[in-house]
Amino acid sequence: MPDLFTWEFAADPYPAYAWLREHEPVYRAELPSGVSAWLVTRYDDARQALADTRLSKNPNAHSERAHGKGKVGIPGERGANLMTHLLNIDPPDHTRLRRLVARAFTPRRVAAFAPRVQELTDDLIDGFAARGSADLIHEFAFPLPIYAICDLLGVPAEDQDDFRDWAGMMLRHGGGPRGGVGRAVKKMRGYLADLIHRKRDDLGDDLISGLIRASDHGEHLTENEAAAMAFILLFAGFETTVNLIGNGTYTLLRRPEERHRLQSALAAGDTALLETGVEELLRYDGPVELATWRFATEPLTLGGQRVAAGDPVLVVLAAADRDPAKFDRPDVLDLSRRDNNHLGYGHGIHYCLGAPLARLEGRTALATLLRRLPDLRLDADPAELRWRGGLIMRGLRTLPVAFTPEAASESEPP
Repeated sequence: MPDLFTWEFAADPYPAYAWLREHEPVYRAELPSGVSAWLVTRYDDARQALADTRLSKNPNAHSERAHGKGKVGIPGERGANLMTHLLNIDPPDHTRLRRLVARAFTPRRVAAFAPRVQELTDDLIDGFAARGSADLIHEFAFPLPIYAICDLLGVPAEDQDDFRDWAGMMLRHGGGPRGGVGRAVKKMRGYLADLIHRKRDDLGDDLISGLIRASDHGEHLTENEAAAMAFILLFAGFETTVNLIGNGTYTLLRRPEERHRLQSALAAGDTALLETGVEELLRYDGPVELATWRFATEPLTLGGQRVAAGDPVLVVLAAADRDPAKFDRPDVLDLSRRDNNHLGYGHGIHYCLGAPLARLEGRTALATLLRRLPDLRLDADPAELRWRGGLIMRGLRTLPVAFTPEAASESEPP
């Protein structure tokens, strides 16, 4: 049995997951927090669990009270009264709230947002392109989705740097000062409540204004629900994209043949490889390692294991998406992979609502980096890079890169 949840495991969990898939596909593990949970690692079992209505998202279904101690769920959310969001509720409340927010992520609305994403992407690259080096996490992958989701939510430009600071504290998890995550979440909660009050008198075309309108038209959206929804859209909408851009760039830098294939296709004006490539990067080393918490509401059998009522279940997306029973040569990166029904954004009613926006941001970020910085290269020993702590997400703390400095005129439009 390989060691789980060590620093070595964090750097490359895939051999351990391969062992679990073969020998213990549904495994009862003790997590670093002290909570025990079932880890589901095979694709078919994972897909079943993600859609199983007997697995509740509500932490109150947990047989223990660990969620009250911050050991289950998003750090700080309980203390900040932000529990009533899509990741913690089941139908019918989930259906009602998801329907309201889904209006912000229609294909038409996301497509209309593409020029703004491109503008943000170029502005951030402008900040370091002439220097010849950068940390792509802190200078690019992190701020891009923060500013994008702030624009969608309707956070005024003058307040967005505060959001960036709070999000940065949340992103560091255990790497910041003690209690820092809880304080950041509470500050964000207070700000969102104030913003909701202010927007009632000045509604716009943003998502928070849309939530207020829905509430005022009889959808029964409480202020706590509105604040929690805005919070989870920020939380889920930025860290996944940070990791998609960071992990995706790192993977391409470690796989030069595939990276050059993509650059050649983009130079020829062919975006098909970019679209399949982003899906492959999501499968190969995606931003979400484990799906968020689920709790059995009754005894059930999963992958041959008997799961008791109240037991936590964690679907290991990273393991399922490398299952050889589902994917041909799963440990090989193939940007043109077509049969790629990965679980990177989940499955079932909790499928990631913001996936279209994340894909847009990922495609825009990677294509622009490769176009503007064609000789981009890793500027560190891969063994020295560190992955962030935390159970659900998978992402690098830093990504130092070097490249030929870009002349100022090269970034200006013709």
